[in-house]
Amino acid sequence: MAAVNAELRFEHVSFSYGTVPALRDVSFALAPGERAALLGRNGAGKSTLLRLVTGLLHPAEGSVSVGDWETRGRPPESLARRVGSVFQHADQQLFARSLRDDVAFGPRALGHGAAEVARRVDTALAALELSAQAAEHPYDLPPAFRKLATLAGALALEPAVLVLDEPTAGLDRPLRARVARALADRAAAGVVVLVATHDLAFAAEVLERGLVLDRGRLAGDAPLAALLTSSGRLAPLGLAPPTGAALSAALDLPGRPVRQRDVANTLARVAAARGPV
Repeated sequence: MAAVNAELRFEHVSFSYGTVPALRDVSFALAPGERAALLGRNGAGKSTLLRLVTGLLHPAEGSVSVGDWETRGRPPESLARRVGSVFQHADQQLFARSLRDDVAFGPRALGHGAAEVARRVDTALAALELSAQAAEHPYDLPPAFRKLATLAGALALEPAVLVLDEPTAGLDRPLRARVARALADRAAAGVVVLVATHDLAFAAEVLERGLVLDRGRLAGDAPLAALLTSSGRLAPLGLAPPTGAALSAALDLPGRPVRQRDVANTLARVAAARGPV
């Protein structure tokens, strides 16, 4: 369980790289347990926004808060008590001689004792079905498993907020399902989950709210199902809805479901209600 349930809040946040604006006047809040997709074209500002959450960057204007902590003035190692992160290039976050030691690094750095570190590591590895690989060197693992390893390290922090950048890139369906289960479990425990992704099929199954960035501005904030069943809102971003959502919209299914199981169940109910042709 996360030690602290905390809201994630952006208030009129702007950030620039030199003279190049990356985010402009972005405001939103995510409550404990919310699962949000961060959507937009490449270069829209998604990775910058995630780095502002972790404290790797600080706003030029406005404020970012995790619960009652404003990130400005707090280094990433301090924010790691509340924020866990996985960035797109997972190999950059692995360095220990075994997967177990790598996942243990964060809890140890936070000052937890050996028994608590062991509990957190075992829990995180089990959540991603990596226990059998615990003694292996991270770089002996296939690239997809290295990505899961970095997520295990973030889970072991037991943070109030998880921010992930393209967590399913390079993962096959079974591995994506492991990530989905782990994130759903954390959200059920009150953790804020914010995922920057182009994998809209994954987003449809796991996430519930859509935050859309366009050239650094928050261009949309709506239930994810509404975004995924409205091609007019996705097409300008260069995104296409996943198959289930597209079918739901094309047939105007009741409730416009987007998860595959929900789409299938709704189709079955509609067919049953119509009776034999």
